This record gives sequence, structure tokens and C-alpha cells, in this order.
Amino acid sequence: MGEISVSAQDIDHLLHDPASAYGAPYQRAYAMLAATHRGRPVAEIVPLLRRAADTALLGFTGADLIEQAQAISSGAPYELRVRITGP
Repeated sequence: MGEISVSAQDIDHLLHDPASAYGAPYQRAYAMLAATHRGRPVAEIVPLLRRAADTALLGFTGADLIEQAQAISSGAPYELRVRITGP
């Protein structure tokens, strides 16, 4: 289980918000990888997650991305705690 802090104004970088003009929510990218990369090696998934995190301007650590890639590879559920910061 991971944890990330996201400012209130940037929550749409992580979660899909149809009212937002921001076009790269991490949630959508993660779901797509989970659907297409189950059973694939973790080392193959991590760079894809890194690219998605960087595109969404999210500061996941390498350990966070490895943990997420392991969940995708194994098909296990992944729980991410999101802490909203700022106004």
C-alpha cells in the first residue's frame, strides 16, 4: 500500500475528473497498464508507470512504482492512500 500527497489544486493529475481540462490523470494510465500488463515482468512495467507519473507531474518514489508494478504484474489489488494538501 502506497501513500502520496497531492495539492488540492492538482488532484486531477491523479484521479479522473471529467470537469478538468487536465489530460493525463494517473488513475487512467494505471488502470490501462493493469488491464494490459498482468503477468508481465515488474522491470517492464516500472518505466511505463514512471512515464505516466512524470506526465501527471506526480512525485512517486521508485519504491512506490515498484510496489505498483508488482501489483499489476500479479493482478493483486493495490491501495493508494492520497493525502490532500493545501487549500
